[in-house]
Amino acid sequence: MRETDTVQHREAAGAGPVEEVLRRVRELCVPALRAAVAELEAPARRAAEYHFGWVDEAGRRVEANGGKALRPALTLLCAEAAGGQADEAVPAAVAVELVHNFSLLHDDVIDGDRTRRHRATVWAVFGRPTAILAGDSLLSLAFEVLAESRPAGVGVLAEAVTRLNDGQLRDMDLETRVDVSLAECRDMAARKTGALMAAACRLGAESGGADGERAGRFADFGGALGLAFQAADDLLGIWGDAQVTGKPVGSDLVNRKRSLPVTAALAGRAPYAGRLREWYRDGGTGTTPDAVGRPPSSSETGRSDAPTAAEIAEVTGWVERAGGRRWAVAAARRELDAGLAALERAGPLEPAAGRLRALAHHLTFRNR
Repeated sequence: MRETDTVQHREAAGAGPVEEVLRRVRELCVPALRAAVAELEAPARRAAEYHFGWVDEAGRRVEANGGKALRPALTLLCAEAAGGQADEAVPAAVAVELVHNFSLLHDDVIDGDRTRRHRATVWAVFGRPTAILAGDSLLSLAFEVLAESRPAGVGVLAEAVTRLNDGQLRDMDLETRVDVSLAECRDMAARKTGALMAAACRLGAESGGADGERAGRFADFGGALGLAFQAADDLLGIWGDAQVTGKPVGSDLVNRKRSLPVTAALAGRAPYAGRLREWYRDGGTGTTPDAVGRPPSSSETGRSDAPTAAEIAEVTGWVERAGGRRWAVAAARRELDAGLAALERAGPLEPAAGRLRALAHHLTFRNR
């Protein structure tokens, strides 16, 4: 991305206003989120509280990074943009955040990632069984919270979870293959990331009084934004700063994920696409696939033949020279434009509409 483009998008995103919106969302949602999690039985409650950054490994109260509450922000802002009040959508926002964090707990186990938000992951501290079951507890809690406040929304959330899980399964399947099309990769992202963002926007709009057709347009906005977000996330998964992202440098390459930049690069310019294809076909360093055919990550194995920092840096260069980075940046822009067009068709009310636009730019061109 050119520096002038970066500056323009930062101005469009309005970093200050976005941070203020997210602060307000956390003020509204975190107390309700804490109250919901407090209803869980130990040790699921302790693992969840650790994951959200409220306690340390020993259960002592801390104030660590618990996430930015991006999906709850979409829910509350869509409620206001539809003509309602933010507080009417807090239960739906909490339910969406619980589902999102259920998926994070499971993702960390699946990928073998030991670090999230600059802290050890739940499975690395409490073990895989606890992390899996704590995630399951958050999922069931999400439906309980939503059923008590907005029973009509349970079906929307259930469909999103089904699509999210299907996206995760497709993601794992793609990791076992070298020849993956961009259409397959985009469809996986639409399920794994776009489905929950679409549900967050639909549930917010319905909480704000939108009818089915109008709520569907807000959902279209969320779905497209999810794809833009995933493209940006895939870029950060390769080129992100570990001090900012809280994950190891090149983590997606270490885990051999068929992310959007990698998939585009594999179909890109020779000879770099060919070198990248060989590296993925060989499992990077000759590691042995696990029971589902996925090469284990270096964080999982601790083996000396796991990719070195120098090797990851070289492979990163191949992805960029083959055109993967450029393609993903352009894809993020296209999906953002599609999402903003869908938002306008929903007839959003100001000032919430402006805040949604700013948040959309922030999520697409963030640098975290």
